[in-house]
Amino acid sequence: MPELPEVETTRRGIATLMPQHTLRQCIVYQPRMRWPIPENMSELVQNQTVLACERRGKYLLIRFAHGYQIIHLGMSGSLRSVPLEAPRQKHDHVEWVFDHARFLLHDPRRFGAVLWHDLRDGPIEEHPLLAKLGIEPFSPEFTPDYLFQQLANRKASIKSVLLAGQIVVGVGNIYASESLFKALIDPTAPANSLQKKQVHALHSAIVDTLQQALDSGGSTLRDYLNASGEAGAYFDLHASVYGKTNEPCPRCQTPIARMVQNQRATYYCPQCQHVALAK
Repeated sequence: MPELPEVETTRRGIATLMPQHTLRQCIVYQPRMRWPIPENMSELVQNQTVLACERRGKYLLIRFAHGYQIIHLGMSGSLRSVPLEAPRQKHDHVEWVFDHARFLLHDPRRFGAVLWHDLRDGPIEEHPLLAKLGIEPFSPEFTPDYLFQQLANRKASIKSVLLAGQIVVGVGNIYASESLFKALIDPTAPANSLQKKQVHALHSAIVDTLQQALDSGGSTLRDYLNASGEAGAYFDLHASVYGKTNEPCPRCQTPIARMVQNQRATYYCPQCQHVALAK
């Protein structure tokens, strides 16, 4: 699933081309996505000027004077720029047409979404999909002390708490495994059992891991491509444990192990992270 670094990479790509330009057409070829695309979506945005391309968590937000398009890339989707005359591919479900540029939402599994939020219904931050999200990992509010305070009352495993996104957004499955490895933390440890020193290390690991992913253009699993149609390079450049079962730990050479937590794969070093289940 495209996570925060992949979505932010996409946002940066479309933000160089969409804002301050008039959207001539938004063509919906397949409205049956994770949630049905509104029947009047094309009419809502036709000949309207895009004011900004924003992001909240894993949601892309295309801002117009009267509302926002809310876009989610689903499990394997991508939003890419294509030449004006390029043929539409199979699984290209929504198209944005400008005088100078054209974009296609590609989503083979149709788990993505394109929704509308009318500003007459309130600020975009109050939309049900966004209202309960945690803070952004690169915001000034995300500090080690904030993370420690938020973890103090949570008994679930630290990996599960990170994935929930209610404390901080963007630490998806790949980046949770990598961050916990960097911080030398057992992914099964109760969140409220972590000492302050561990939480400070985890905070640093989260920010560093997400920044590395952004700098690398994100990660590519299955079909993710950025707005230019390019694959992310995070795995090739920085991944230490994710997807590396039985490969030697880069720290201690112990074989990397894999387990399943809440139906999601977790990769870790049994030695460095002191995982009791692996002993």
